[in-house]
Amino acid sequence: MAMRFQEELTSLQNPRVKQVVRWRNRPDRDDSQVVLAEGYRALVRALAGGYPLKEIFVCPECFPPEKHHEEELLAQWAARGARLIRVAPLPFEKMCYRDRPEGLLGVGPQLHRGLEALKPAKNPFYLVAEQIEKPGNLGTIMRSSDAVGVDGLILCDSRTDLFNPNVVRASTGNLFTLPVAEATTRETIPWLKKKGVKILATSPHADPLYTQVDLTAPVAVAVGAEQYGLTKSWIEQADLVVRLPMMGEADSLNVSTATSILLYEVLRQRLDAGLLQDPGKVPDSADC
Repeated sequence: MAMRFQEELTSLQNPRVKQVVRWRNRPDRDDSQVVLAEGYRALVRALAGGYPLKEIFVCPECFPPEKHHEEELLAQWAARGARLIRVAPLPFEKMCYRDRPEGLLGVGPQLHRGLEALKPAKNPFYLVAEQIEKPGNLGTIMRSSDAVGVDGLILCDSRTDLFNPNVVRASTGNLFTLPVAEATTRETIPWLKKKGVKILATSPHADPLYTQVDLTAPVAVAVGAEQYGLTKSWIEQADLVVRLPMMGEADSLNVSTATSILLYEVLRQRLDAGLLQDPGKVPDSADC
């Protein structure tokens, strides 16, 4: 299948190349309200999530030796109206965020959604991430959220850029498929209470372990900033406060690690209660 390109970029001095390079910086991305989706997997996830990428820069010379289905993927994007632009290797490498580009770089709009965008769920399971600062942690949290099937990730009073390329990379593209809402703590706590969703928080001073409370009912797991954890509002308003056992000298875990443990406990309990069904073996192409 021959790929058809609407444009070709060959020079490092091309204005389009320079524009994409500038988009690697947050102020320029925010000014243009764009997000960059780099690599095969990110484009697959964006397609699956119906994310409206407008342009895809393509460098066939940079495709990895273990080719996936790049041409088929690009044909699907073209059918959705995305412009395909061929780029020579040197300018493409300059445009990319990764050290080893995979030959695909998509550009789309930043989509900001509030709590009202989260679809109703029969037995809701949310994750609230308050004041997360590091893009890598946020992306990893997104990846875990997708793995357990949360009904929504609520970013409260966020301190990081949701559309940072490191968020896209660490999430393995799940930024484009996961239901994400941005809100304040003042908005989110009443919203959860109104919907009858219990708030689960963690504290080293809590008595029950995270495995000793019932998480099969509507629940929102709340996690906080890397250095200080959840703010006082969340601890005071939580319906369930639990602790993770710490057997060594460290008194806390990385927020993305702690989040994964809590999310999988919710999933375990719901599977054991027969509220969910394990879909079985994942495709061989997925990594862990």
